[in-house]
Amino acid sequence: MNSENLQTKWGQFISLVIVFFFWGFVGSANDILIPVFKKVFTLSQVQSQLVAWAFYAAYFVGSLIFFLVSLKSDVLQKFGYKKTLSTGLIISAIGSFLFVPAATMESFPFFLTALFTVGLGFSIQQIVANPLAIKMGSPATGAHRLTLAGGVNSFGTTLGAILLGIALFGMGDNKKTTLSLEDIKLPFIILGLTFILVAIFMYFSKIEDPAKQEEAKIDTGAANFSVFDYPQLYLGMLGIFIYVGTEVTIISNLPALLHTKEFGGILEDAISPFIALYWGSLMIGRWNGGVNVFNTSNLVNTALKFIVPALAFGVIIGANVFAAHDVSGFYIYPFWILLFIGVSFLGGKNAGKTLMLFAISGIVMMAAGLITSDTELAKFFFISGGLFLSIMWPSIFDLAIAGLGKNTGKASSFLIMMILGGGVIPLVQGAICDLDLTNPAGIFGISYTHFSYIVPLLGFAYLAFYGFYCPKILKKQGVYHLEGESAGH
Repeated sequence: MNSENLQTKWGQFISLVIVFFFWGFVGSANDILIPVFKKVFTLSQVQSQLVAWAFYAAYFVGSLIFFLVSLKSDVLQKFGYKKTLSTGLIISAIGSFLFVPAATMESFPFFLTALFTVGLGFSIQQIVANPLAIKMGSPATGAHRLTLAGGVNSFGTTLGAILLGIALFGMGDNKKTTLSLEDIKLPFIILGLTFILVAIFMYFSKIEDPAKQEEAKIDTGAANFSVFDYPQLYLGMLGIFIYVGTEVTIISNLPALLHTKEFGGILEDAISPFIALYWGSLMIGRWNGGVNVFNTSNLVNTALKFIVPALAFGVIIGANVFAAHDVSGFYIYPFWILLFIGVSFLGGKNAGKTLMLFAISGIVMMAAGLITSDTELAKFFFISGGLFLSIMWPSIFDLAIAGLGKNTGKASSFLIMMILGGGVIPLVQGAICDLDLTNPAGIFGISYTHFSYIVPLLGFAYLAFYGFYCPKILKKQGVYHLEGESAGH
């Protein structure tokens, strides 16, 4: 390792990535809860997507409140990173405990309130943890550290789907197909207690406060900041909105797709392996990108680009085998993983090019899933969207804040607000799915639930445009942005 790599504060960084793990864990829990709530409360598909809406709208509300408060007094400067992060974790713990009275009262609105509260805590954690991960070492490896943290986040989503599935439905011979809301209480009590433990751990950890070190810096000119002065930013805000919405909608509506007759009528208790494979796909991509945090020779780096995704896929298979799930159909999936690896090499170290190529790949996968008559293949085409989305967050973030200088902090809070897309876009796709209720004949020879995957296809199309167009904007501004890099490399 060279000195640049030794600058990464691994002890502090490992403490921080525990938080990223929990974001993922709860994110995939939502995907288990959506079909469960749909059945228990007799909801339409669009109503069931209010689960995603409540969770991701909280990010927008929390970020907006944080931004407005920071206009008067900078929260991070005043309280520091550790206290703010711990506060976010306590709010999420309160949200987790609210699942108990929600289950007792059998109230869907109360469940949504509980999820909103968890998401509110997460919004505060996101605002703190993303820049903190970047600052824990050399700026040159900052984006890659964020990718590595994202890989831990995806590990949480992969395990979350399987563990919550076991907690709610059991496993092996003890598996049940019906669910009582009472079964939801214990997992969320445990989650709430864990949030409190992590909050205490974070509060007493040795994480330094970069905010305290920067107090002397005066943000001159920031008062005149306008989003519309920077096309890379406002187009990037739309990019984050669409990226998160596309990531969430593919999986939020997948249980409804798999439940259709054409996709085999898979029931709620058998959904978790597919949810784990989807979020595991993001893990594969992010672990692959995280390889760049470590300083290795080109040969070793290239070898790791194949070895690490294979290990990640092994984790997905192993976790499912542990849960006694039949994953024999998953062994075709390395075909898509190899496609992903090939595209990652083509992207190079150019954020715009990488984003464009992965988005084009996403368009191809969604189109293939819509066109093919083989539903066994179609579901893997849709699930592979997770692979091609995996590296997009740092790429979009990187391009959107390029050239903003002292306004970078404010721009970042606007970008975090756009996580709202994770609540809005699934509602749009859910509304299309519900057309099957009034038009069972479908459209173009397929069900409306199947056709609804036109929504993520259009999302990928915008992201391809942004990856193509944003570097041209930056070039006109004299911002040459080739080494700011994406998470893919």
